[in-house]
Amino acid sequence: MSYLGGMDVGSWQAQLRKGAAELLALSVLADGELYGLQVLEAANASGEIVSEGALYPLLNRLEREGKIAARWSFDEGAPHPRKYYSLTPEGVRLLQAMRTVWRDFRTAMTAVVET
Repeated sequence: MSYLGGMDVGSWQAQLRKGAAELLALSVLADGELYGLQVLEAANASGEIVSEGALYPLLNRLEREGKIAARWSFDEGAPHPRKYYSLTPEGVRLLQAMRTVWRDFRTAMTAVVET
């Protein structure tokens, strides 16, 4: 997808998604523990925002940084063990701060873009 002057709108959209992925993942986990595929499905419930190839490295980074915790579970009927993720107290604090920044950003952008 192109725009006059050669700007690639698809590239711009990819950057928007990349920038929002951490907030999205933390927000999905705010309601409770989920395994990876559940996080992906919940994140994309309203439209594809994050790909599987981007989500799992993000979850691994958030786990390394102590923002989410993970545990493996052998669920009955599942063909393989599942890795469940949940927010840590640090992740909850980060999510609260990110939501505040997001609301301010959304309000400012809406005021300019949608006039």
